[in-house]
Amino acid sequence: MKHIRNFSIIAHIDHGKSTLADRMLENTETVDKRHMRDQVLDSMELEQERGITIKMQPVRMAYTHEGQKYILNLIDTPGHIDFSYEVSRALKAVEGSLLLVDSTQGVQAQTFTTLGMARRFGLTIIPVLTKVDSPLARIDDTKLELAGLLNCDIDDIMEVSGKTGEGVDALLKNVIEKVPHPVELVSGSKSLRALVFDFEYSNHQGVIVYVRIIDGKVKKNDQLIFKVAGEKCITTEVGIFSPGKFPKDELVAGEIGYIVTGIKKPGIARVGDTLTLFKDQLDALSGYEEPRPVVWASLYPESQDDFDNLKSALGKLKLSDSSFSYEEESSGALGRGFRVGFLGMLHLEIISERLHREFDLQLIITSPSITYNIVRKTTGKKEIIYSPHLFPNDGETASIEEPWVNVRIITPREYLGTIAQLLYEHEAETSRTESFGDDRSEIDAVMPLRELMRGFFDTLKSASSGYASISYEIGEYRSADVVRLDILIADEPVVAFTRVVSRRRAQEEAEKAVEKLQEIMPRQQFVMKIQGKALGRILSSATIKAFRKDVTQHMYGGDITRKMKLREKQKKGKKKMESLGKSKVHIPHDVFLKMMRTGD
Repeated sequence: MKHIRNFSIIAHIDHGKSTLADRMLENTETVDKRHMRDQVLDSMELEQERGITIKMQPVRMAYTHEGQKYILNLIDTPGHIDFSYEVSRALKAVEGSLLLVDSTQGVQAQTFTTLGMARRFGLTIIPVLTKVDSPLARIDDTKLELAGLLNCDIDDIMEVSGKTGEGVDALLKNVIEKVPHPVELVSGSKSLRALVFDFEYSNHQGVIVYVRIIDGKVKKNDQLIFKVAGEKCITTEVGIFSPGKFPKDELVAGEIGYIVTGIKKPGIARVGDTLTLFKDQLDALSGYEEPRPVVWASLYPESQDDFDNLKSALGKLKLSDSSFSYEEESSGALGRGFRVGFLGMLHLEIISERLHREFDLQLIITSPSITYNIVRKTTGKKEIIYSPHLFPNDGETASIEEPWVNVRIITPREYLGTIAQLLYEHEAETSRTESFGDDRSEIDAVMPLRELMRGFFDTLKSASSGYASISYEIGEYRSADVVRLDILIADEPVVAFTRVVSRRRAQEEAEKAVEKLQEIMPRQQFVMKIQGKALGRILSSATIKAFRKDVTQHMYGGDITRKMKLREKQKKGKKKMESLGKSKVHIPHDVFLKMMRTGD
């Protein structure tokens, strides 16, 4: 155990975590140069496309320092605030963290959040400046910011370049010297306690759990039990990540690896559970805090025949991403589906895209919403509303409460005026604005979570030319002045597009939704009317023309009245089809996704 070092990389998004991990894998010869590619630890197709880390990934490296061989277990973590739960799980399994700060951007808002998590877990923190080879690097200024944040000496801050590999060897040596080696909690224990920090599901092998061995050891054919779930299993394989899965005879205390459990039913294993030998059953380790959903949306299959497929897909996806939650619900208009809780808008988009790509599901996705506490006038009882289409009509509530968030923004001073206007438009209340390092300012504010999810991230980036950064945490519930906005297509309300909006923005939101739908909805065989309804009346309306089939193309010559008669017959046929209810509007999968994305 004295020659093992377990550590993670934490940072704001796009500060070079995955690039630095690539260079570490190269320098330790964990991955052969001919097999190297960018973001080698980001195995998901979506991660490669977007250039971001969505799911944390452990990897084991071997490194020789002063003639002694060391095992370095690295966990690469996501940087986007939506995936901070992934970061918290990784930090529980390690003793140290590399805190990366981009020398071209300086300390960002999310840096505070990830640093706070690492400190709560009592980890050894090594400050690292990345992208020092860039001509835009502000090395001295950023070092001063970082030294002030950590209250450390400037000389303790490492300088590296993930692009050129500069400083990577020195950083690996620093990890060995500063990060403490793992220690068994039960000294000399011959039994087993393994902390589960992630999952994977294989159709052939069942549930594969990612574990940090705290006490004892585990080998193939051991009979184990999940202490929280109470489920027994027999290990069919144990091994390490390097970076693919490599089977081993056993995993011992201090190591990070995987255990193939053979369990095929979802919902048994969970993050934070403890695996022990069934014959000994040591006490469970303290687990993680449960993820708190921030955004809710309902998912329905386009065809009700796919309901069981959607249920199975969510169960399997839950094993690779335990930070979302779901439960079955039904709608008179859409049939059976699931109400799903997500950690943010990006998380919602990623899960929806994975369901479509990995399980070939065509989904109806309702407009994202948050939870509201309401009291009805008729009953006087307090209710929690998760879905917008269940929100009461205007005038039916005695009180409405919504969650607010505490927001921290770091921005160059030249954008303060623009951001102040932006905060006002999103109903925020600014509590503090202070100078922060080199010509930058820090803003602390509170705002409704509803407004934060209304495209605030993208708008902030646009208003600051990409230089501002933001982090947030959920605060208290406050009184809300909001109404339900229904979208009607062909005089029928579409439940998926219903949303809850600020009363003072109801007209604007109705016009925007109708205009957007008019642009992206494909034409049908009949004239289609789109309307936005709130406050008991129609606020906005638009029309999409019908396809016009040339029913006279087979005619040659003759009197024009022959063609006119056929066209009149076509008009009557379309009216009859509409009156018989055969004019049901088909809304493609991509329309729901585009309506969900604010920027499209």
